[in-house]
Formats: sequence, C-alpha cells, structure tokens
Amino acid sequence: MAENVLYYGDNLDILRRHVRDETVDLIYLDPPFNSNAAYNVLFAERNGSQAAAQIKAFEDTWHWDEAAARLYQEVVEAGGPVSQVMQAFRTFLGDNDMLAYLAMMAPRLVELRRVLKQTGSIYLHCDPTASHYLKMLMDAVFGPVNFRTEIVWKRSSAHSDTKQGRRQHGRIHDLLLFYTKNDEWTWNPMYTPYDPEYVEQFYKYREEGTGRRYRMDNFTAAKPGGDTKYEWRVKRRTGAREWESDLEDEWKAPREGYEYKGVPPYKGRSWAYSRANMIEYAKAGRICHTGTGTPCYKRYLDEMPGVPLQDLWTDVKPIGAQARERSGYPTQKPEALLERIVKASSNESDLVLDPFCGCGTTITVAERLKRRWIGIDITHLAIAIVKHRLLDSFGPGCRYDVIGEPTSLPDAEALAEGDPYQFQFWALGLVGARPADGKKGADKGIDGRLYFHDEGAKGPTKQVIFSVKAGHVSVAHVRDLRGVMEREKAQVGALISLEEPTSAMRAEAASAGFYESWGKKYPRLQLRTVKELIEGKGLDMPVFADDSRTFRKAPE
Repeated sequence: MAENVLYYGDNLDILRRHVRDETVDLIYLDPPFNSNAAYNVLFAERNGSQAAAQIKAFEDTWHWDEAAARLYQEVVEAGGPVSQVMQAFRTFLGDNDMLAYLAMMAPRLVELRRVLKQTGSIYLHCDPTASHYLKMLMDAVFGPVNFRTEIVWKRSSAHSDTKQGRRQHGRIHDLLLFYTKNDEWTWNPMYTPYDPEYVEQFYKYREEGTGRRYRMDNFTAAKPGGDTKYEWRVKRRTGAREWESDLEDEWKAPREGYEYKGVPPYKGRSWAYSRANMIEYAKAGRICHTGTGTPCYKRYLDEMPGVPLQDLWTDVKPIGAQARERSGYPTQKPEALLERIVKASSNESDLVLDPFCGCGTTITVAERLKRRWIGIDITHLAIAIVKHRLLDSFGPGCRYDVIGEPTSLPDAEALAEGDPYQFQFWALGLVGARPADGKKGADKGIDGRLYFHDEGAKGPTKQVIFSVKAGHVSVAHVRDLRGVMEREKAQVGALISLEEPTSAMRAEAASAGFYESWGKKYPRLQLRTVKELIEGKGLDMPVFADDSRTFRKAPE
C-alpha cells in the first residue's frame, strides 16, 4: 500500500483492494449529505426500481434504488450487529432515501474499522438530519463502549433559515461522532484559551514591573504528611499592609521597624509542602500573601495551558470569503478544525485517512503536520483541486502518488465513454482549470475557466475559458468557442478534444489573433488534444507565481 496517495474512485472498492488491515492511525470522514434538502423528502417511499444515477460533484442526495438495495442485502447477509441495526432501520424507515444513505455508509464503516489500528480513532462529520441514525450505525460497527464523544461544532453565526420546511430554529452547528477501535487510543491533550470573563475573575492580579497576570492558589492540603504542621513566618514594615515571607534565620532578633507573626495552616489542614520546599518557592518569587499573611502560590496566567478541550467547539470559525485556504468547494471545512483533530488523535509519521477527501483539507493539514496520508474521492474535480492545493501550499517538492486517474490515451477514451461528465472534470484538471458550474449546462458554451493576473495583484482579473469535447470535433466547435470568448470578453480560449483537430479548425483558431502580455504574444484561441496534455504540453499563456485564482475563487 502506497503512503501519501490520492485515489480516484469508489472508496468502498479502494478500501477493499488497497488498504491493509490495521494500518491507519486516524480516520476523518465528512460523507456527502444533502443537509439543505427538505427533511421529509428523504423519507419518501421508493419502489426500488428506479435506475441508479451517477453521483456528481456537489450532488449528494442518495436514492433508494437497485444499487442501494444490493448494498443493503450485502450488509444484512453478513450477519452480526450491523446486520441487525440495518434490518431495524428498514423496519422503521421503509425503502426510502434515508435507508439508501445508511446502506451506502454501512459497508464503508465496516471497512474503515478493519483498516484502523487497535489504538486508532475515527471522527465522522455529519449534521443533525442523520446524526442519530449514524450514531446507532457506528455503535453497531465499533461497539457502544467505544463511543467517546459527540462533538458540537458551531459552523456559522446566527442566521435565519427557518423558512425551509417547518423548521423553527436556525441551524448553525454540525456534529462529529468520535469513536475509537479499542479502550486504549492515541490522545494528545488539547486546550483552548480562557474566556475573558474567567480571566478577569480568577486572574485579577497583575505583578508589579512585569504586568503578568496571576491568581493566588491555596498552599494547604487535607492530609498531613511529614513536616507540614509548622507556622510560616511572615513580616511587614510597621504600618504597611503587604506581608512578605521572612526567610531570615529565626534565631536572629527581629528587625526594628518590622512586625512579625507565624501563620499556621487552616484549621484541620496541613501545608502542602515541607518548610524547605516552601522556602524554595519563596526564593523563586512564587509566594504572595493575603491580607492576614497567609501564604498563597502565585500561579501565572501565561504558564497555564488553557481550558481542556470540551465537546462544544465555538472557537473554530468558518472559512471567510477572502480566506487564502478557500477553494470554492461547497462543503469545505476550515483547516483549524482538522488541525485540532489531527493533533489530538495522531502523532508525527502516523497515517491519516480521509475516504471522502473532497477539496483536501484533511490531506493538506496532515502534510503540514508531518503525518502520512491517504485521500480518496469519486470525482476528478476533487482530485484536481487537491493536487493544486498541495502544489499551492507546499510547492513542487510535495511527493505523493495518484492512483486511478487516466495516464494514457486509452485510459482517457475509456473514461470519456463510461462517464463524459467525469472526463470533463479530469481534462480540465490537466490544465488547472475549474468547471464553470457544478451543474451541467448551467453556463452555456463554457465547460471551464481559469483565472490569471498578468498586471500584478492590483490589476484586473483575466480569464481563459475552456470547451471540452469527448466526441467528434469540427470547425463549428472552434467558431462557437470564439463567439463565447467575445461574449465573455475572455483573453484566451482553449478547446480540449480527444480527436486531432482538422486543418480547418487550426486555420479558424489562428484567425483569432494574439493576446499580448509584457511584450510576448499568445494565441487567443488554442487547440489541445488530450494526448498532448498527457504528454505535458500545456497552454501557451502568461504564468506568474501565485497569480492563478482558479482554485481559490469561490463561485458566485
């Protein structure tokens, strides 16, 4: 099994064929789910005969059809707790889209448990629409005793979305179901900052000179032991309010102008430390005193780790509209969220797996934190975004393998015949372009776009528009693209085809003229075959470091 690898394909098949038993330390998955769909639609009865639709990028509603029924039968016939819970789901839910979703998840969760190490952990990211069913399914797969936490992540600020269905409250949170494979697992304690109100209440003192905040902690203990019943000697100048520890030898005569006294522990308690240790604390400046002279430990705020991580996460903010990490992928999660999970539940060189890797947030974070990783996705769009994100974040030195993508012309022809939509995603990925829209046909005449800036950061955003053709091509396609370029005011246009362009097509493209940038001319309309792109021949266009916004620009 390769490490640091992107797999294109169905994660169920890839898990079974490529990932060995008990090799993964941490799994994070954010399986697609249409949380914006009307809740009751998912429970509509289905007759089980409708044809299975190809799952496209961003389209994550599941349907009860023949494919879902086969998955259900496979899980049920395997027996055990997972079989029992799936049969119970069917009895309660009937044959509907929610059951289809659970039938899709069940065998994948079984495989994820298989590949997880005995000390491994899994985080399943979901929303309240299906979280209760997924928790029962996770109980069946991992065992109820291995459920650790239901984490609530506040993913957005308050807003009004009550108009959908019969909803009465705005939905602003997601859930993460945290399970382990066994009763011992990798865990690195995590902390969050104290609330300002807590700091003002408990760390209200400031040290003179340094300004460091501190609190006064009790120096006593309930159980006596050793030299812990002594009186702690303190002194202060006559008429002063502040007491200080008296570390001079007790046999010496008291200094003139000072008053002295011995302070015993509170009634029924002892000092927590011996006299010798207390003296060391005093010499280190870690003892302060109350108004009655009682010694207290000076605990500095800046030495405290913070609040131990709780199950309500309100401090991880959603991705801002102008954030550099924003890719435009609709289900993208913030890197801070994954950083917390990866740091808490894995160590350097551990293996992290994301079977629904999408735009690659888990992969990017794992790479940055020096973990090994595996990412799987069923769309070429996602794989292309991950590849560009890794390049943008870590440069060309980031090493990994990509398995499942076409690497030859016959591979590309097979993909085009089997799934033209995914062929389009893949072909656009070869030139770093982004599909024009998540839905086919929404932007007539444009299959993809690529943005660039050749006049500096403050210059206007310019674009290349793409047309991808898997079938026969003719000069009419070039003319159509030229017309779209004029309509969109695009600087460059490119036609990507499986077929070799004809001489008439080349002549039509040449007649479009040139785009000039910094004294160099670039053909305004360019023709590229898939074979040329596989062999490394890219577009002829201005390229400036860190100028492309294609994979960071969110859609309108």
